[in-house]
Amino acid sequence: MPEPDLAAPDLARLVERALADVLDPEIRKPVTDLDMIGGVEVDVTGHATVQVKLTIVGCPAADAIEREVRTATAAVPGVSAVTVDVSVMSPAERAALTEKLRGGRAARAQQFGPDSLTRIYAVTSGKGGVGKSTITANLAVALAERGLRVGVVDADVHGFSVPGLLGLTDVDGVAVRPTRVDDMILPPVAYGVKVISIGMFVDSASAAVAWRGPMLHRTIQQFLGDVFFGDLDVLLLDLPPGTGDVAISVGQLLPQAEVLVVTTPQPAAADVAERSGIVARQTGQRIVGVIENMAGLAQPDGSVLELFGSGGGAEVARRLSAGQDDAVPLLASVPLSVPLRAGGDAGAPIVVTDPQDRAAVAIRAVAAGLAVRPRDLPRRKLPLSPR
Repeated sequence: MPEPDLAAPDLARLVERALADVLDPEIRKPVTDLDMIGGVEVDVTGHATVQVKLTIVGCPAADAIEREVRTATAAVPGVSAVTVDVSVMSPAERAALTEKLRGGRAARAQQFGPDSLTRIYAVTSGKGGVGKSTITANLAVALAERGLRVGVVDADVHGFSVPGLLGLTDVDGVAVRPTRVDDMILPPVAYGVKVISIGMFVDSASAAVAWRGPMLHRTIQQFLGDVFFGDLDVLLLDLPPGTGDVAISVGQLLPQAEVLVVTTPQPAAADVAERSGIVARQTGQRIVGVIENMAGLAQPDGSVLELFGSGGGAEVARRLSAGQDDAVPLLASVPLSVPLRAGGDAGAPIVVTDPQDRAAVAIRAVAAGLAVRPRDLPRRKLPLSPR
């Protein structure tokens, strides 16, 4: 029963206030801000009825939203029972929601323009098989664990793997589908990271995407325009290996992006990793640093077995620093790690499952450094207007 001095309208307002702490799992904003609460009524016995409006029929987050709304309402002192009535937004309400989320940005317009305060890192490598996607996925999760709002674009259209690395797959290995609200795509979230990949639009885990340059460019353009990432602190792009169409498209679409070069220790990988950095510079991007992966395998006696040689990361950093005003640092040497490999296969990032592993420690150190890098605000136009 409600407290004697607390009227039903007052109790309803308390419930509404409590619902402001319920986040939509996909949009990551309060359901009250998204106009998903159609109304709150509380009768004299303290029975609260909450009307919830989902964005679409079959919303994959429906159960989670209903559960969180029920829990938040029941926790309000004076509420004796809870009923949650679930319905779906009308087309007009959905259109108003997408307009609100875009914040005045035109449909399909690029959301990470020159004035964006989001730090954008393109993770590149000269060749495949160096663990670039594994580094990207774990780095994203490590940044999110530090409280940052993080998104990942799996730009490796032909070799997409990020959904699997982050556990965004079903039992058959097929990536989960993003939710569509009219022409807006809501990226799935894993470990606090919003993710989009072409793998989320194919029918099987083994499906091959055989596209040429124009289609690749349009895909990246659509990911940056139609996918609602919201206000991100960091956006990571997992680029395909080499210096082809996607790398050039990213340079054109996101000239303010900064580059992380991933290599392995052997000279053959170092040579081609340098080329990917050179192409990034040719498109106007700045190289933040080099990450050396598979740097060595620790042995039971404490020694390190250097399966792929040594020194490649430092050599790439040295070459990319030559003739530049700012030296390119070697950010980390990530050792070979069985848990790192196993975590990728299981969709469980090692920075979460085994943070004390040497590979996890190295990746988390890179995240710590990136998280505190200052933003270049003096030359950035802020999205403010005088009243």
